[in-house]
Amino acid sequence: MSAKQAAIITGGSVEKAARDTAFDALTAALNSDADEVEKVVKANMEMLLVTGYLPASNNHTSSPLDDTAIAGLFNNGSTQVLLRLQPVVNAKAYQVQTSSNNGKTWQDTMVSTKANRVVIPNLTPGTTYFVRARAIGGSTGASNWTSPGSIMCT
Repeated sequence: MSAKQAAIITGGSVEKAARDTAFDALTAALNSDADEVEKVVKANMEMLLVTGYLPASNNHTSSPLDDTAIAGLFNNGSTQVLLRLQPVVNAKAYQVQTSSNNGKTWQDTMVSTKANRVVIPNLTPGTTYFVRARAIGGSTGASNWTSPGSIMCT
């Protein structure tokens, strides 16, 4: 009797067994990788986002995060901009990106746990920046990016 015939008799196929084995190995490798990332970044949200992982949520609702919106964008002294966002229920943080080339490329700027007062530092006076943000957390990881706002830094 062939291995394939034996597998069919015992309730499975060789291909399914191989697929299950590969899936288990992949799952174990990803869990191990995530465990190592968690050990290194601890509670540093900015460092976590750089890894490509999103924070796990204790929220078990099946709905995605609502989108945030830019409520205000103001100069906050030389080389700083104050960003105000609409708060989002279940958001753990807000990821902010800036662009100094009309939104062609975006730079990760910061992660803030507050929506109502996000200070973006180290900007160049006289440069017009586009700013966008998204909420992080909830059951789906992240909301959509806001429509970009623009401001010339003083």
